[in-house]
Amino acid sequence: SVIGVIYTSFTAIRQTDFKRIIAYTSVAHMNLVMIGLFSFNVIGIEGAILQSLSHGFVASALFLIIGVVYERHHTRMVKYYGGLVHLMPIYIIIFLFFTMANIGLPGTSSFVGEFLILVGSFKVNTTVTFLGATGMVLGGCYSLWLFNRIAYGNLKTQYVKKYVDLNK
Repeated sequence: SVIGVIYTSFTAIRQTDFKRIIAYTSVAHMNLVMIGLFSFNVIGIEGAILQSLSHGFVASALFLIIGVVYERHHTRMVKYYGGLVHLMPIYIIIFLFFTMANIGLPGTSSFVGEFLILVGSFKVNTTVTFLGATGMVLGGCYSLWLFNRIAYGNLKTQYVKKYVDLNK
């Protein structure tokens, strides 16, 4: 599971498709859940259950967010999006909230699950915990990198007429 967390995190960094990035993050989070389950203690298993529930909500919301722009532009390639904070501010606020939840920002449900998984696995094996935490840091990297490219990338002027915010 540790190898899966790190491998899928590096693979998500290399992707250029919205949906594939979120799909690889899903695989990384489920590998983290497996670390919690195979810690074979109450804390790790509770963290795995919480992370599974949280992941179901957050990943579904991120796929829905991808679907909003895909339905309007019929492409999932990240390079065609950029500077959306100027054109779709409400969309970007919602995207930021769920990106932070995907990272596991304190105050979100993902944080509680990931923290309990790490505490549970720390009692069994510190190396696994360290490598799992490394995968979580990589998860923060690719999530913030994706958000940065979408929200603050170069504005694509040829698509400006097509961008409308969620309230329209």
